[in-house]
Formats: sequence, structure tokens, C-alpha cells
Amino acid sequence: MHLGFEKPAVLLLEKIQELRAIPDTKLASELGRLERKLVRIRRRLTARLSPMEVVQLARHPLRPYAQEYISGIFRHIEEIHGDRRFGDDQAIFAGFGEIGSTSVAILGQKKGRTTTEKIAANFGMSMPEGFRKAQRLVRMAERFALPIVSFVDTPGAFPGVEAEERGQAEAIASTLEALLSVPVPTLSVIIGEGGSGGALALAVADRLLMQEFAVFSVISPEGCASILFREASRENAHKAAGLLKLTSKDLTTLGLVDAVIPEPEGGAHWDKERALALLKDAIEAELAALIMQPTQERLLKRQEKYFTMGQHATRGR
Repeated sequence: MHLGFEKPAVLLLEKIQELRAIPDTKLASELGRLERKLVRIRRRLTARLSPMEVVQLARHPLRPYAQEYISGIFRHIEEIHGDRRFGDDQAIFAGFGEIGSTSVAILGQKKGRTTTEKIAANFGMSMPEGFRKAQRLVRMAERFALPIVSFVDTPGAFPGVEAEERGQAEAIASTLEALLSVPVPTLSVIIGEGGSGGALALAVADRLLMQEFAVFSVISPEGCASILFREASRENAHKAAGLLKLTSKDLTTLGLVDAVIPEPEGGAHWDKERALALLKDAIEAELAALIMQPTQERLLKRQEKYFTMGQHATRGR
């Protein structure tokens, strides 16, 4: 359940756990020394990651998922189901909750831990009814003047024939339009793998945040390699990951992400409670600032941000 480059930290953690099982108070100082060493090793592991290694961390099977963050950050959660047209897509969480003294509408992409949960959530790949459920929540948030918080973590929208038959492209486009124009404050956080239109559909917001070892890209490195290099080999996928500029550092430099939320040494999966606390603090601070902004000013800033993405100034001869 750990990645290859994590092996030194995993071996040391196993040794620490063995010593903890020995009821000997004389080992306390040795345990303390090893625990400090573990923190240093984890810090070194993530200091010089390649873009593809960041992708591997974003996909880590032990990384916290949206449902864990939602249940840990918000209180009095009430989930809604169905799109009132076709069915209930379990790859999308939609509901309401409270953070601090603020009531909010919540969206999140679910993946599932067990095989049964993964199949039910379609491995985090949303169907059109999932995006239409998200639109339903956006309309309710507007009606009740509630800020919207969304959590992005998906390899992409489901690409199957049945999704196309039910209007996948239109559902994504309509969700983009809804989030771009809704007058309430909106905040989106990329917490894992933000892939393709499935991720973009929930990533339109006044403030787009990103966890330190998450990724956000129009296509996966493997998919990009198969198109650019005609072969999705390991080497080509690593090369494509570098070209895609999908890390939090790259995306903040490009101005596509507004802020990066730091993670515990080694990544969120090494200390889930700490990762949750850092994420909660960031969400509370961002929401408080957004709520204070005048509605029209906030809307104009949001639309300007997305309408100018990808524009390049050209010099006259």
C-alpha cells in the first residue's frame, strides 16, 4: 500500500511500531530519536519529487478522500440524492453542513475504499446524473444564499457509451455555467487527482485551492503519452507528466490555482488528522474572506479569472 520511493520511511515506521509493542520505558528515548528521524526522512522524500511521483502521491490508495474530509470538517451534514431526471450517481456527494458558524452547500467526488464502495462510486468517475445533481445543489445554494464548498478528486468523468447517451458533455458544460454564474461565494479544493472535464466541472470557483501533493490536468500523463508519443510506456508517462505542468507549484506559477494548502511531511496519508486540520483552517479563512466581499464584485472577479485563462499577449512587429 506504499509507493517505491516511500520504502525508507515505511521500513523505519515498522521498526518504530515494533519498539512501541515492547513494554520497556527505557526505550522511550530511542523511540523519540527514531520518530524524529522518520519526520526528517518523510520531509526529504517529498523535497525533490518528479512530476510523476507527485501524480503517484495524488493517487495514493491511503490518501484521504472527499468523504473523509467532509465528515471531519463539517457538522450536521445532510445529503441530497438524485438529479430528478434519471438517478442518483454515487460518485458525487451533494449536501449541506456547517463549518464554524457558517452553513454551506457541499459538493465532493467520492471514490470509495472497499471494492463494493469503489464499484458503487464508479471509481470516482461521474455520470451525467452526478453533474446534474451538482447543479441541483447549486440552485438550492442560490435559493438559500449559502456558500458552496467543493472537493475535487477524480481521474475524469465516465467516458462510456451510456454516459454519452445521457448527455455527458452537456452535463459538464451546464455545471461549469452554473458555478460560473451563481451569486453565492464559491470555494473549490483539489485534494487528489484532478483529471480532465470531470475535475474542471467542480473546480470553477471564486477561490481555487490545491493541496500540496494534488495534481490538476486536462488529461492523465498516461493518456497524454499515448497521444504525443504513441505509446503510454512508463518512461513516456513520466515525460508527459513534466510537460503537463500539473503540480501545485506549476499551477500557482501559471496563475491557475489561487493558493496551495501544505500537507504533513510525506503527504496527507502519513498524518490524516493533521492534513484535515490544515485543510479545515484554509477553508474557514477563505470562506470568511469571500463572505465579506460584495456580490457583484466577487462575481466579476470570478468571471474575469476564468475568461482570461489561457490568453497570451502577442508583441507587434
